Amino acid sequence: MASRELPNKRHRRIDRLSGAVLVGVVAALLLGAQSFAAGAREIVGIPIVEDDGSLTIKGQAIELYGIYLPQTERQCRRWERPVRCAPRSTLALDFRVRGFVSCEPRGRSETGRVQAICHVERTGLNPGEDLAAYLIQRGWALALPGAPFEYHAMERIARTQQLGVWGTAVDAVGPR
Repeated sequence: MASRELPNKRHRRIDRLSGAVLVGVVAALLLGAQSFAAGAREIVGIPIVEDDGSLTIKGQAIELYGIYLPQTERQCRRWERPVRCAPRSTLALDFRVRGFVSCEPRGRSETGRVQAICHVERTGLNPGEDLAAYLIQRGWALALPGAPFEYHAMERIARTQQLGVWGTAVDAVGPR
């Protein structure tokens, strides 16, 4: 009789193990479906950098999430045709944006624009470079109160190193 109970106990263990595996597979599929659905909201395309530092992708206006671009005097890139004139932060963003940009919406601004975290050079497993972080690291953007912690740390470093708007008067003409 003891020998008959042993196979039953094994079967119960296998059944429990199979049930746990099945629950794990279902959970993984559900999580994968949720991440796929979140990825479907992603906005991808070749952007136009507007003078206010926003991006236009496929006719949709997008603001970079978590940052503020301080207005500096307009600078011009005379070597480009047509000549591009805009605030320095916008020119820095325009310099970095080449090719496709991938934006993950985070909400809407007071003006109704999509606020998103945008990346360039995103491929496969490489998340690419965060455009807002790029601007903050160079001192051309400020982290807003609700921004990711990393943005605030990058801003402190840029301020300490006196980069961008934290440096000497970047718009000064020179000795008069």
